[in-house]
Amino acid sequence: MREIVLDTETTGFDPDSGDRLVEIGCLELQNHMPTGRTYHVYINPERSMPADAFKVHGIGPDLLEPPQPLQPGQVLLKDKKVFREHAQDFLNFIGNAKLVIHNAAFDMRFLNAELGWLNLPQIPWDQAIDTLAIARKKFPGSPASLDALCRRFGIDNSSRTLHGALLDSEILAEVYLELIGGRQPDFGLSSNAGSASGGDTEDWRPKPRPNALPSRITEEEAAAHAAFVDKLGDDALWKKLS
Repeated sequence: MREIVLDTETTGFDPDSGDRLVEIGCLELQNHMPTGRTYHVYINPERSMPADAFKVHGIGPDLLEPPQPLQPGQVLLKDKKVFREHAQDFLNFIGNAKLVIHNAAFDMRFLNAELGWLNLPQIPWDQAIDTLAIARKKFPGSPASLDALCRRFGIDNSSRTLHGALLDSEILAEVYLELIGGRQPDFGLSSNAGSASGGDTEDWRPKPRPNALPSRITEEEAAAHAAFVDKLGDDALWKKLS
């Protein structure tokens, strides 16, 4: 089963008011495990960068009014390609895989707006898996932001000082696996998987119990089962297995 964990950064909250994508980050999962394949681009939004959006992600100091010099951790955008130059590669990468997104309505709205302006196929809404909705259903009344879920599951997000689409996708992949049932022991998104997931780096393998659990079947139940199997004849599967 192929899934794509996806995140975006934008110039604001509303594409209908002129806000645009400035970053897309995707991480491929196969059967809930990272394959190592990613898709990551910065995008020239062909507009200015609002100061409030810049404070969130630190992308595009050259698009501020007035422009600011580049600082460590920031990304310039005037020299980046516009969305139409990335659109087909992006669609090819995601294909028809399910898209795992935190607050999917936000990202899907921007992606489909950008695709729509280019007369390219829209991404079906049912292709998205919204981890925000999953978290709210699983933990009603509790904070469901990505940072809050990292705290709940013990996921290290200390490198997340600013929002970034690829980093957030990597963190979301771990959160998603916890939401659907728990991380597998060898789940890792970096070379330092042990520290990122809060576990040790030894090769973990399940071990048998030192003492077998006692049977919960009573003598009466065992006798009743044996009598039932006898009625099935010599070809009964239970007799062959035993």
